[in-house]
Amino acid sequence: RGTSTYDGISIAWSIAEFLHENKHAHPKTLFATHYHELNEMASQFDRIKNFNVSVKEIDKKIIFMRKLVPGGSNHSFGIHVAKMAGMPSVLIRRAEKLLLELESRRKEKGDESEAIRDLSKDSDYQMSFFQLDDPVLEQIRDELTRIEIDTLTPVDALFKLNEIKKMVGGK
Repeated sequence: RGTSTYDGISIAWSIAEFLHENKHAHPKTLFATHYHELNEMASQFDRIKNFNVSVKEIDKKIIFMRKLVPGGSNHSFGIHVAKMAGMPSVLIRRAEKLLLELESRRKEKGDESEAIRDLSKDSDYQMSFFQLDDPVLEQIRDELTRIEIDTLTPVDALFKLNEIKKMVGGK
């Protein structure tokens, strides 16, 4: 925490450079990073070689092939990985929108941190952790509004709760 993008790139670059230039050792090192800027090191240092994890894109879905292939990667898959990890679709859609906006502003302004500051000024977006257009949530809402609380017995309430639990995939 507290490290800017440029701090991180600078630290990573200096470590890789140190390992490459060290006269007493020539270690074989796997240096995994998300800093695409470090791809440039392969053209400046003779023993630095870039590799990346092969991916296939099928119907806008990313499949990691679990195979190292020569060359650097210029593409980031963070949002795809978040989607694979089960992050709610409302957050994924918002992240995709923010990414497009940030990339556009960075090209326009040439300054990543300024683009981020501007984005936070413009944002009046209120995130919800629930996908409000989810049909299951609509079904649950309808079910809850039909319940007559005043005449509901404790046993009936347990049965109703069990029905709702089954709606969301619970056992």
